[in-house]
Amino acid sequence: KMGSPLILKIILTDGTSQRLTLSSGPPESIEDLIVEVKRQCCLEGNFRLQFMDSLFGNEFLNLTSISEIEDKGTIKVIDISRPTIIQQILDCVQDSENPSTSFDYNSSFMTDRSIDTDVLPSESTSSRSAWPAVFKVPKFPYDAELKLQQASMLYNQNGTVLIPDPKLKSAILDGLVQEILVYKVYVSDKEMDQVAQSLIKKHPCLTERGSSTGYGAWKMSLKYKLSNYRTHLRKLGCPEVTVNSLKNKPAGRCSSAFGVKKAKRAEVNFCPPYPTEETQESLEAMRNALLLETKKRNNRDLVKRQMEKTFAYRRHEVVRDAPMVEAFMSRWPGLFDIREINAEFKRITTIPLHSKFFSQLDLHCDNLRKLFKRRGGQLGQKLRQIVAQMDDCEDVDVARECVIKGLCIYMGEDPAKLIHKYVGVDEATIEEGIGATTIGVFHLKDCSSADEDIGVVLEGIRVLASECCPIWIVFQLFVFLVVFFIGGHKCIFLMRNVHLKDWASAAFTFQYVVLLITLLL
Repeated sequence: KMGSPLILKIILTDGTSQRLTLSSGPPESIEDLIVEVKRQCCLEGNFRLQFMDSLFGNEFLNLTSISEIEDKGTIKVIDISRPTIIQQILDCVQDSENPSTSFDYNSSFMTDRSIDTDVLPSESTSSRSAWPAVFKVPKFPYDAELKLQQASMLYNQNGTVLIPDPKLKSAILDGLVQEILVYKVYVSDKEMDQVAQSLIKKHPCLTERGSSTGYGAWKMSLKYKLSNYRTHLRKLGCPEVTVNSLKNKPAGRCSSAFGVKKAKRAEVNFCPPYPTEETQESLEAMRNALLLETKKRNNRDLVKRQMEKTFAYRRHEVVRDAPMVEAFMSRWPGLFDIREINAEFKRITTIPLHSKFFSQLDLHCDNLRKLFKRRGGQLGQKLRQIVAQMDDCEDVDVARECVIKGLCIYMGEDPAKLIHKYVGVDEATIEEGIGATTIGVFHLKDCSSADEDIGVVLEGIRVLASECCPIWIVFQLFVFLVVFFIGGHKCIFLMRNVHLKDWASAAFTFQYVVLLITLLL
């Protein structure tokens, strides 16, 4: 007997959340609920569930009965595949009492809990962090802070602004530049505005009279200071700066302003340095060893460790050389795996791809549905058909697929340009169609059986294929692969693909991917 549908909010282990739809009502047991959470949230490993109990101030308590969940309630996922700190201490105590056993710290953190968390502690990634929503002005040297404190007292008394002497101004700029370098080496104009604005907000006495913003000269001084510091970093061999040196520019384009390569949007570890005690030669030897390891079975852990250790070497190759997909696949076949793609995304952005993509897609689902309903004309008719499919089915998988297709239609394009379906077609026709595709998702289906093959095409090559993943899972991998190779910027896309076929379709697909990235990241 089917019960009333339930909608639950699921808080995942990484702190993100998404919606869980139980179209058939409450499951019969907690085990069935866990299976459904694993399916809809793409989780693996062992975990228990907690529910938000209003009787105890909305604290989370262990779920012991299905009757404790209610419609639009909140469920929290607690991972138990990784030992807790207390358990590790107890294990260490037991190990010290029993010398015959030893606690392996590495193995305790290498369990494959989920695709998102399948990333080892990195030796090669830099200490960069994601750019903050609010820039925090650091503390300056003691004498500089003392001068600013005295100037703030005068400013509060009679509004007198401080004209800093060269030593104080240099100390302020040095402190701000060091704080900026925690996040990135190349800063956009908007981000530089944010830094200068935060400075005068914390120290109003530094506000400039006669400036429309109050910080125009500070912003310009910061730009020059950061530019000079990049010159210093280039001499020290910082890879994020040396990649833009004149010797790495193409022939005939030896200009410092041409083709500057820098982190964009969510990229954090854009071009990290090599791991300690590793050289280009040693990492190349490790890459050659990886070619053999990827061909072996039951070798996941070793491949995972070596892929992590060669991350910086791989990023240098992508950023510096911008290789074509076919050449890159031949050098790094281990990357073209669902787990490794998710791991690479987290190394670059520090964001888990699966949970972030799905939680944001679910978050915008209702607003996009309203947007689709308001669209008029022929596009509106097509979008209303998409919305009708979403209304007729409570399955979250169907809703995600419909939103992706609906966005495509909303932009005035045919989804067939993005998702190429081949049903009951011979192999020669399929290969011809895939070879003519610049970028897109293919969906193969055999009429004589239930077998399906879904994957990603880049530059006419199948770079990823899966027989069990839903199309919306493959699509989020497609988003990452396009950004990974294109570089996240249209000018690079134009330079690298002018010789490819079907430019109109490729240009549209790129714009569509950029829209999704803007929505989701």
